[in-house]
Parts: sequence; C-alpha cells; structure tokens
Amino acid sequence: MIKTLIKSIRISWASKSVNMYLLALTYAYFSGVAIKNPYEILEGLILVCALWGALYSLNDLTDIESDRKDPKKQQRAFIQDRIEKKWVVLFVGVLVSLVFIISLATLPPSFTLILGLMLLNQVIYTLPPIRLKDTFLAPFTSTANNSVLRIASCCVLLGNLFLVPLSVYLFMYTASLGTYLMYKGNQKPASIIGAVAGVILVYTLYTRDMNIIQLAVAVLPGFLAVVPLYLSLFIQKDKMVFIADILYHQVAMVFFLVSIVYILFYG
Repeated sequence: MIKTLIKSIRISWASKSVNMYLLALTYAYFSGVAIKNPYEILEGLILVCALWGALYSLNDLTDIESDRKDPKKQQRAFIQDRIEKKWVVLFVGVLVSLVFIISLATLPPSFTLILGLMLLNQVIYTLPPIRLKDTFLAPFTSTANNSVLRIASCCVLLGNLFLVPLSVYLFMYTASLGTYLMYKGNQKPASIIGAVAGVILVYTLYTRDMNIIQLAVAVLPGFLAVVPLYLSLFIQKDKMVFIADILYHQVAMVFFLVSIVYILFYG
C-alpha cells in the first residue's frame, strides 16, 4: 500500500515545479540579486513538490473510473493496485498538513499564501461540486494557473514577487494553456493559443524582459516536450505523448536541477 501511495505522487512530475523555480532564479542571477537564503529556496521547492505530489494523488483518486477506460493511464498507481479510498484521503491530508505546518513555521507568510492558492485552485479544479475539470474553464484553471503560482512562490522567497516581469508571467500562462490543450487533443484551440504564446514570447525578447540565455536554460527544455506533444495531435498520439513525458519529466528535470544548484551556490 505504501509503495502505491508513493507512486501516486508522480515524483518525476516535480519537473514542472523545478522548471518554474529555475526560471525565477535566472532573473535573480541576471539581475545581480544576492541570494542569501539558498537553503530556504530549496526548502520552498521541496514543499511545493510535496504539495503537488499530494494533489496528483488526490486527482488520480477522483479520476479513477475514467482513468480505467483510458489506455494511456493504465500505469497510474490506483489503476495498477487497488487501495481503499480512506487511506488515500488520509495520506493526502497528512502530506498537505505537513507542508503547511512546515511552511508556516519556517518560511514567509506570503509563500504559505501562494501554497494556499495552489491548493484552492486544484481543489475547485478536481473536487465536486465545482470540479472545473469537467467544464469549459478547465484549461484556464489547471496548468496555466499553476505555472504562474509556481513562479510566484519562488519569487516571494527571493524577496520580490515581480522579479519576473509580468510579460513573462503572461507568456508562461499562455504557453501552459496551450500545452494543456495539446495534451487534451484540442487541435484548433491549441494552435491558436500556441500562436498567441509565440507573439508574447517575441515581445518579451524584444523588450528584453527575457534574454536568450534565460530562454535557453528555462524555457527551451520544456519545448523539447511540446514538439512531440504537438505532433500527437496529428500522428501516433500515444507514442508522441510518451516521448514528451520522458523528455520533460525525466531528461529535462536533471538539467533543471543542475542549473538550480549552480545558481544558488556558485552563481
């Protein structure tokens, strides 16, 4: 049972949080902001990853019936190994509680507030009676919001919520929105949002809100996954989605982590 619960937190999916922390840290690096609390930032990253692990577990519990019918999701923990609902709820409750207790005791209140917004966003996205996941609002309230909140959680630990420019927040929101639509197979909306994200990206580069190195170390690795994900709309959907998953959740995460350690301790 414990092995199944641990598997349900999707450890490799922590790459999403690690990616957004790296993006925020590049702004500190190139702005010359002295990072006096590297271990606090690492703690914040661990707490964000732990919170999302619990939320992924909760999501899989609420989607278990539909996931059983989806060939792509047969490897998920609760599909492979049945477990009583009460143990999953207890596991999620304990993990979320620990995250907030540690955050309140050791990190700034603003960080805990952002954790609360992450939790609220995912609860209304996942759980009835609201469950935005089943409505037309789903793309706007899932990955898109979460990317922005992940960046913000790092920025407040760096002492400035707007260390990352608003245009970059907007780019990450639209890029994440487009990725969600690609994953769901919504070809036309994904193409439109992808084009909008591209225009915003050009703007951030033109105004120097993002430099080429930041693009290379924080954004381009994510696009390694976007290419096969976009191709999945047209050819070999299952295979392309699998390739995207490996590229982003495993290969790119190693690069993200190495870059974060370098910026925090050697930059």
